[in-house]
Amino acid sequence: MERQIVGQVTHYYSKIGVAILKLDDTLKVGDRIAIVGATTDIEQNVKSMQVEYENIETAKTGDLVGLKVRDKVREGDTVFKVT
Repeated sequence: MERQIVGQVTHYYSKIGVAILKLDDTLKVGDRIAIVGATTDIEQNVKSMQVEYENIETAKTGDLVGLKVRDKVREGDTVFKVT
């Protein structure tokens, strides 16, 4: 599997399990992502994303998106698109 960097985690809300990502590339619902850091290594499908509390299907470079994650992530973790 090939990994391409699509962004970075800027914040994590532990009570609701949501990560805020700053994107360096486009990301769509249905894409498979990996979030990797010093102590983080998870892989999951993007089931839904939000920008400013609105559900979106596609996010573009520069967007800050909220994404439900299945495990704890940390600020500074790198987000990869897995193909």
